[in-house]
Parts: sequence; C-alpha cells; structure tokens
Amino acid sequence: MKRRHFLTSTSAAILTAGVLSQSSVRHAFAQGQTPRTRLAMPPLLDTRETGRVALTATPGSTAFGGGASTPTAGYNQGYLGPTVVMQNGDLAAEVQNNLDEAITTHWHGLLVPGEHDGGPQQAIEPGASWTPDLTIAQDPATVWYHTHMHGRIPEQVYFGLAGVIHLTDGQDDARGLPSTYGIDDLTLVLQDRRFDRSGRMIYDPSMMDIMHGFAGNRMLINGQAGATAVVPEGIVRLRLLNGSNARIYTLFMDDTRPMHLVATDGGFLPAPVALDALRLSPGERAEVLVDFSSGGAPVLMSDPGQAYGVLQFATDSTLSARITHLPDQLDGAPEDLSGAEAVTRQVSLDMGMGGMMMGGGGFAINGRPFDMRRIDFEVALGSVERWQIRSTMVAHPFHVHGVRFRVITENGGPPRPENTGWKDTVLVPGEAEILARFDQPASRETPFMFHCHILEHEDAGMMGQFTVT
Repeated sequence: MKRRHFLTSTSAAILTAGVLSQSSVRHAFAQGQTPRTRLAMPPLLDTRETGRVALTATPGSTAFGGGASTPTAGYNQGYLGPTVVMQNGDLAAEVQNNLDEAITTHWHGLLVPGEHDGGPQQAIEPGASWTPDLTIAQDPATVWYHTHMHGRIPEQVYFGLAGVIHLTDGQDDARGLPSTYGIDDLTLVLQDRRFDRSGRMIYDPSMMDIMHGFAGNRMLINGQAGATAVVPEGIVRLRLLNGSNARIYTLFMDDTRPMHLVATDGGFLPAPVALDALRLSPGERAEVLVDFSSGGAPVLMSDPGQAYGVLQFATDSTLSARITHLPDQLDGAPEDLSGAEAVTRQVSLDMGMGGMMMGGGGFAINGRPFDMRRIDFEVALGSVERWQIRSTMVAHPFHVHGVRFRVITENGGPPRPENTGWKDTVLVPGEAEILARFDQPASRETPFMFHCHILEHEDAGMMGQFTVT
C-alpha cells in the first residue's frame, strides 16, 4: 500500500441533480439485491488462438429485472457484447450489421490507424459488414468497443451496442494479479438507465437531458438489474468500465475498505495505489484490487455526498481464493513525454446556453460545432503535442482517438491518482493539460476524433477531428 486518497464528486452532483431523491441512500439504484441473483459476466470471446474476431450487431428484446421487455441491440446477443480477449499481433476482424440502421464500431483504447478506428466516417450499412485487419502492438489494458455513428451515438450505445476488450500478454499470474474470468477477475460494465413504471427502459431526452447528459434512475451492471457479485474470500480484480451516457461515478466501498488501483485506461501503474474513492467518468476504465478475505457483504457505492448503491458483493468460501496478497510492484512504466512536445494546442469544450435555449445546438469545440467535412487539426506523425483543455459550464470527459496520453496538470496542480497512468479519456472539471505522441496515421478520409464523452454532448457538436501524417 503506497498511499490513500479520498476524492469528492461535485461534477457527479451536477449531473445527478433532480434524479436522486433524499431517500437515495446505500442501496438506491441497486434494488432487490440478494446472493440468489448472481451477477453474470459477459460471454467470453477469446481470439488468441484463431487470430480472428467476429461481431454481429443484433436486434434484441430485453426484460431488465422482471419488467416489461424493451427493444435493445447488442453484439452477438440481444444487449451489450461479449468480452473479447486479444493479444498483440495481427487480428482479422469482421463486424456484421444485422440491424435496420447504420452503425460503426470504434475500438476505444486500441492504438490502430484511422482507417481501422471505426469512427463516424466508417458506417456499416444494414446488411453490410466491415473487415479491418488490425495489428495490435501495445501494453496490456482493459479497453472497449462501441458504436460511433454520428447522429445516433447516444441512443445506439444506450440500447446496447458496446462491449469490453481484455488486451493481455498472458503474464498476469507472474504479476500476482487475479486472472480467473468471472471468479476473481470481474468485468463490470457500469450503466445507469431510465425505466418507466412498467419497468421498460426508455430514452426520451429533454432539453435539460441534452444539456447535462442523459441520466438514469436505476443501475445496470453487465446489463443486469439487482444482481449480486459473488466473490472468493481473497483478492479480487474489478475491471470497471463507465459505460453510461453521462453519469460520473465516485466509487467507494460502504465499509471503508480501500480499493487498490493497478491500471488506468492505457495499462498498468508501476505499483498499486490505495484509494478510498475512485472517480470514473463516461468512457474511462480502471482496474482495482479489493480484499474480500474478511468476508461480509459490502456494497460498492457512488457519490459520497449523496450516496447510492451501485453493486452488492457476497463472499463464497467454496470459491478458490488464488491471490491472497497484494503485489508490491507492477511493470507499468508510464513514459515521461515532458520536453518533447513540438506543438501546443488549445481545446475549449463549449456549451452555449443561448443557442440551446433558442432551440439551436450550442455544443462546440473552440467555438465550432462538429462538421464531418472539416479537419480541425493536422498533426505530424511521430510528434508529441501538448493540449490544454478547458471545460465550460460542467465537467466534460475528454477522449482522443488513436493515442494514449499523460495528464500533466489538472487546474494547475498535479493530476489525481487515477490520472497518473496512461489515459485516453480524462475528466476535465475546469482545465487540464495532456501530452500525447501520435504514432498512428490517419488520413482526411478516415481522421481521428477528439470529443466530450458525454454522448449527448458529442452528438450535438462537441467533437472535432484531426489527421496524423
């Protein structure tokens, strides 16, 4: 254990205002949880032997928690997609679209050229398929995939077009990390969703929902409502993905046991860092170790100032506790890019209240709403750049395609612990500086995106694009 930190969540309070009532405490969203309703992991799709991954966007109908069925969509199933295991090397991918509308599939966190990135220029029409030949060469990480169809991003992701990727080098046992899928290595997709009185999941954003981002009134974990994660009495690895449209989580355990951060978006840290709370904004991932050797039934909570339950845990002494001690060191080595930057850019994430109140857009970057015909930045291949990002009105999670970056400062001070490793998405409550090296090419036909990862904001215009040549 290196140090302990406690983080507040003013931005989460902004986004949840009016959604959580005073009675929203402890179990709030995590309703009806008992060990008899066991949380299931997404199906596992291991590509390491075949060198191929096949995903099919599929229509579905899903009843969440016994409520009325909702039309949904997923990859290879009716809601969400499988956990795809990948390794470095060549990977032949095929994405088939069996829906009645166009989609894309963006590999969020994979360092691949723009032509393989799955941005909004790479639409897959109904009945068609996309077959990028990927070459993966990066550190182990938890990344993910989701549709990025401009004009339809919020709704398509909301109704299920997303899934998790485990990029692995097969050395987790040597690192002393839990690695048994679904037992001591849990993949957890965190999503808040809005349900009507019949239990049907709905997406009907008002003007205020667009302004703040669409927030739900109930938690889903891996697409399941009211489930309990059953774990062994030992060290358990939680791979956390914020797959919500807009909600920012400040996660903590209700019995005050620490979470030990071991990896951020782009890979491992040099050593575990003990946290009392972990802030996670849309698009971000984090891997934490939690010690369940004392047993009990702790609850993963969010937002200390207005606490609500996210996920109930229960221990099972019959499960094998493979890992009983925290590793002292890890082999993550975040590179120091300071002093190598050739260009400094200003990025302002803009919300124009006047435009929104009059029924216009109001969402832009550097005063310009997204235009797929316009290239905003031209970046030199192999260069390092410093981007100074500023958020207006609310905190915005900022994502850059095709790179991983280091957070240098936040509001003029050092970055929070969860931002000290490699990142591709960072919450900007005021100002942040990042350093990134651009090693993947992207043409004018298939440029990379940079945008707010509140899905309603990016779709309304808070997105830009850049080439790397």
